[in-house]
Amino acid sequence: MIKKNFSFNLQKVDGTARIGKIYTRHGEIDTPTFMTVGTQGTVKSVFPEDLITAGAQIILANTYHLMIRPGVDRIKRVGGLHEFMNSQLPILTDSGGFQIMSLSKLVKIDEKKGAIFNSHIDGKKFILSPEQSIKIQKNLNSDILMVLDECPKLSFDKNKIEKSIKLSLKWAERSKVEFGNNHNKALFGIVQGGIYKDLRLESLDGLKKIGFNGYAMGGLAVGETQKQMFQVLDEVVPFMPKNKPRYLMGVGTPSDILGAVKRGIDMFDCVMPTRSGRTGLAFTWEGRLNLKNSKYKRDDTPINENIKIRNLNSYSKSYINHLINSNEILASMILTMNNIIFYQELMRKIRFAIKNNTFDVFYKKYINVI
Repeated sequence: MIKKNFSFNLQKVDGTARIGKIYTRHGEIDTPTFMTVGTQGTVKSVFPEDLITAGAQIILANTYHLMIRPGVDRIKRVGGLHEFMNSQLPILTDSGGFQIMSLSKLVKIDEKKGAIFNSHIDGKKFILSPEQSIKIQKNLNSDILMVLDECPKLSFDKNKIEKSIKLSLKWAERSKVEFGNNHNKALFGIVQGGIYKDLRLESLDGLKKIGFNGYAMGGLAVGETQKQMFQVLDEVVPFMPKNKPRYLMGVGTPSDILGAVKRGIDMFDCVMPTRSGRTGLAFTWEGRLNLKNSKYKRDDTPINENIKIRNLNSYSKSYINHLINSNEILASMILTMNNIIFYQELMRKIRFAIKNNTFDVFYKKYINVI
């Protein structure tokens, strides 16, 4: 039964790896979970119903992209993003802070007004305040909303990062006020602070005082090493609320996910499985395959003979290599679907291992393979 109110139930812990369940008005989400990215209201080259068949339980869309194109009024007019994109899976909307930093050439940060920037599409000027970001996400009618934070580029300037987290905490409080009391939706705070433990804990402490439905780790997977990322998780995750979902934003590779689950993270998102599918890369349990490589010209075996969804096991590596080299759209469709299925299977196997107290065995078996 679908629960109307948002909630999270931590079910079991194996070491520091956790399994749980998130309840939303659009369905239940088993954690650890991987959110397939549908930035602009679509997971590229995949039908919404195929996502469900593949095992996806939640998708991610982006405030920045949708406010620019097609515009929030157009989506609100039909009832929200679920209706607009013909998907009834739960949806998390990112606030747009990272995209403002990464895509806009000229960005001005004003504490009161918010982020002032020009569209990377047509140069049109936009002003996105914490309040406006929440209003847009409400109009998109997503299930999980994110606060607007300042997401600076990778920097080791501690003073700059400290100023940024103080601003982000003020914006987080304003986001919470604008969100109000809405029990059938959730608002997540975002922990910033670069690679500095004291700044991360300062950010987290401030967010906990405000109070959120979940807590995300932002500002990682932006250029630091995997070792640095794991060190930040080791230092900060133990202080995150145990009874709230923990979300590592923008991560990542299968080994990133394994390492982060080992450290107590519950939620992930990344464009890697879909973007890789469009560039000829397939994820498998034996490692990654670059199907553009000429060695696959005479390989008549499928990527995975066990994947029967959309009859993917009927397509040979030789044929897919031909499609890639001919720039045929079907190559992207096959590989993207393969990768989405792999990521969802990875999460299912992780949850099964935690449930059976065998996560460390699973981790050691695959951490250097996939």
